[in-house]
Amino acid sequence: MTYEEIFTKVKDMFKDADVSGVKEHLAYQFNITGEGSGAFYAEVKDGELFIEPYEYYDRDAAFICSADVLFQILEGKLDPVKAFTFGKLKVEGNLDKALKIKALMEK
Repeated sequence: MTYEEIFTKVKDMFKDADVSGVKEHLAYQFNITGEGSGAFYAEVKDGELFIEPYEYYDRDAAFICSADVLFQILEGKLDPVKAFTFGKLKVEGNLDKALKIKALMEK
């Protein structure tokens, strides 16, 4: 998969995410490793979700993993805590805010 295909798939997976209940600012960067490597970010601001194809330096947390691991997490096939525990997912930044990504994944 290319970076563009990965980004498009992630953006499509989040298109129906209901973030209206998220009252705080959340900003996540995703650093994809391996095939299709690159960075993009997801930000919840003023009750809206924005996903853009570039690095975001004012982020709360960064997630570092392969595209395969990211898709397994987003599809609910892999628990993010288990992925972190087994070294498939690295997280940098605010761990409390990182855990709130589950709110973005729920529809």
